[in-house]
Amino acid sequence: MNINRSGEVLIVTGAPGVGKTTVAALLASGNTGPAVHLRGDDFWHCITTGLVAPYLPEAHQQNTVVLRVQAAASCEYARGGYVVVLDGIVGPWFLAPFTARVAASSVPLSYVVLRPSLATTVRRARQRVTPDLTDSAPITSLYEQFDERGADLHGHVLDTTDSTPEQTAHQIRALHRCEALRLDPSTAR
Repeated sequence: MNINRSGEVLIVTGAPGVGKTTVAALLASGNTGPAVHLRGDDFWHCITTGLVAPYLPEAHQQNTVVLRVQAAASCEYARGGYVVVLDGIVGPWFLAPFTARVAASSVPLSYVVLRPSLATTVRRARQRVTPDLTDSAPITSLYEQFDERGADLHGHVLDTTDSTPEQTAHQIRALHRCEALRLDPSTAR
């Protein structure tokens, strides 16, 4: 990306296996100014005892706390002049901590959901070499939640079924340049 603003937050999201981390790393490393790549999963790994698997219904309170921490870290880096690319499962149902933070700090917020087909998503998740989530049931559930709860954000969804990570990053850069991925904090709650 070629960002002329002092700092901003770009959330790259979607179900497990869609390529969030790979694409976010390309976006952050391709930035011409100061950039930070925050891996959303790392925030859950900081919980040393008492972790509830984030995809379980009983993890809602834990997930709310973790998303507030992600929002705070993202906005503080952005306020410091960094372009922040956060990859993680930040569904529309968890945007409120981000929109509240960016509204208070006047940090621009952009949002993109990577959405290959379900079959592609499950296949990619199972091919990962890290011990991340590879069970198709929770992956399918999260995939469907993005579909059910993201109707208002349809302009922020990219079908990446047939795209390489490089092609996806290129498409996001183009959409970002024309501010097509920008969220208005007052309407995205």
